[in-house]
Amino acid sequence: MISDSFECSLCSWGQTKKVCISCEQKLHHAKNNVDSILIEGIDKVAIDDVSTCANCGKEGSDVNNECNKCKMVKYCNAACKKKHRSKHKKACERRAVEVYDEALFKDVEPEECPLCFLMLPYESKTSSFMSCCGKVICNGCVYSMKVSEGKDLCAFCRTPPPISDKEDINRTKKMMVRGNAYAFNHLAGYYVQGLGVSQDMSKSNELMLKAGQLGCASGYSNLGYSYHIGNGLGMDEKKAKYYFELAAMNGSVNARHNLGCLEREAGNHHRAYKHNIIAAKTGHKRSLDAVTDAYKKEFVTKDEYANILRAHHERQKEMKSDARDKAAMYYTSG
Repeated sequence: MISDSFECSLCSWGQTKKVCISCEQKLHHAKNNVDSILIEGIDKVAIDDVSTCANCGKEGSDVNNECNKCKMVKYCNAACKKKHRSKHKKACERRAVEVYDEALFKDVEPEECPLCFLMLPYESKTSSFMSCCGKVICNGCVYSMKVSEGKDLCAFCRTPPPISDKEDINRTKKMMVRGNAYAFNHLAGYYVQGLGVSQDMSKSNELMLKAGQLGCASGYSNLGYSYHIGNGLGMDEKKAKYYFELAAMNGSVNARHNLGCLEREAGNHHRAYKHNIIAAKTGHKRSLDAVTDAYKKEFVTKDEYANILRAHHERQKEMKSDARDKAAMYYTSG
């Protein structure tokens, strides 16, 4: 049986015409305004500025009830939104997934050390949170301060280090009052280890979540790991993946690598390698190993692999410095 229902060629909304009412009116409006657009020298087509109800076709400035999921369409009121829901649902869900994946697989520049302006290393114990000023500083700059000044001071604000866990916690809480995202993540570590405070996994996870919400990618990444291993929350791979994704969108290379592992375990090899490629280009060694394995299995072409290798080595060079090399030797031997 042939249906008389078509998808609009412009927006894919289910309609009975080849072009839906909303898009038809937008095109008509744009056509009438082409001359004025050219005269005023405006590059953006006026079609984007027209607010038209996707359900009834009404135009006007009061048509501002936007679809919460896809952000593609607007309605004049909640009643029109509800009435159009069944027609819009399929296109809405498809676009919502596309928008989410666009954000998920977008390259995000990792954070830099505020002193040397080199990318912060992704390995653990290669940078430190300073509770005195709330900065995350690479070990290279911490070591350089120690050597040049001969004193164990904060490399950023020259404040002496805390003499106890209690003092460090008090400083951290002051940073939290100021809304410092890294302070929340730092204090979460104390609750995980039970240092200076009673061990409390629920409290640590609460702090990690707050850290992530304030912009600390490590907060989301640590929370994802807590769900992955069941640290005070119970194992939940779905939530682990969700928080790893939020962390990756905020620039966490380790979370990106973990996503590659989870997707591979789930059999989603294409998505897994997309994560690994992004992480490998950012300098992550284990993700590069995964990409190398993909190349051997012919999931990645020779040219793609060569470009990934080149980007990986370039990023590795960008993260290196004499100070960081000396710091690594100093802290390893110490």
